[in-house]
Amino acid sequence: MSRNLQVAAASVGIGIVVLGLKGAAYWVTGSVALLSDALESIINVAAALAALLALQISGRPADHNHQYGHHKAEYFSAVLEGVLIVIAAVSILRESYYGFLDPKFPEQPLNGLMLNGAATVINAIWCSVLLRVGKARRSPALLADGKHLLSDVVTSVAVLVGFVLVPVTGWPQLDPLLAGLVAINILWTGWGLVRESVGGLMDAAPPGDVVARIRDLVSTHAQGALEAHDLRTRHAGRMTFVEFHLVVPGAMTVADAHAICDRIEQALEAEMEDTVITIHVEPEGEAKHTGVVVL
Repeated sequence: MSRNLQVAAASVGIGIVVLGLKGAAYWVTGSVALLSDALESIINVAAALAALLALQISGRPADHNHQYGHHKAEYFSAVLEGVLIVIAAVSILRESYYGFLDPKFPEQPLNGLMLNGAATVINAIWCSVLLRVGKARRSPALLADGKHLLSDVVTSVAVLVGFVLVPVTGWPQLDPLLAGLVAINILWTGWGLVRESVGGLMDAAPPGDVVARIRDLVSTHAQGALEAHDLRTRHAGRMTFVEFHLVVPGAMTVADAHAICDRIEQALEAEMEDTVITIHVEPEGEAKHTGVVVL
């Protein structure tokens, strides 16, 4: 099992444990705010399962029907997670509304505080793992899961603070009000996930600094060529696709042109894992005098 799949599988187990703790916190207190936190944990488990399935599919090799691989499957997981977040937010807003109409003081607040606090600590630790591994492995599914958990941690802390303030202030309406604020924050997180994932499905280019580094590597490792133009890049899951036209002197042999291409490919692959490179070699008459200057 790959490192990504191991992390995704662990996310499912941790999500179930956290859901149990937050569900118990709501059960002993009856707090609408803690209910909203538990509802979001249901989404966490569903999202972790979706990420695990997406990573299994994206790891499959290219086949007859998918000759460029299955890497984009991870984006579908992130889009699904965004949709689930929206559903959770609507459910929380509904509970918040009815809780505001009939506010109640939470029962056994200390027990609820301890249970939800333990769940929040677990989420915070695992969130840092997901973000670190997701960034290192360039996995949209793990990054989406990590960002969702980060949002969950922030809202959980806010809920716990408000949960403590309810008996202090003597204002029970604070509990459902916090639940409503949690829902709004969750909606914002869901929108961000969907926006990023749709960008990946639409073949959005990598970040500007990555594209600049690609241009620099082509420029410094294409000695013997004249120029490189029409450079295009796109992300597909953890894969980065790079293609461009390389102009060489008309009298250069195929073998020499191929050697330049090999040198460029080796330089790109050494710095960026999971990169697919396509180079179209052209004679000097096709030069556009734009694009990447060969040093």
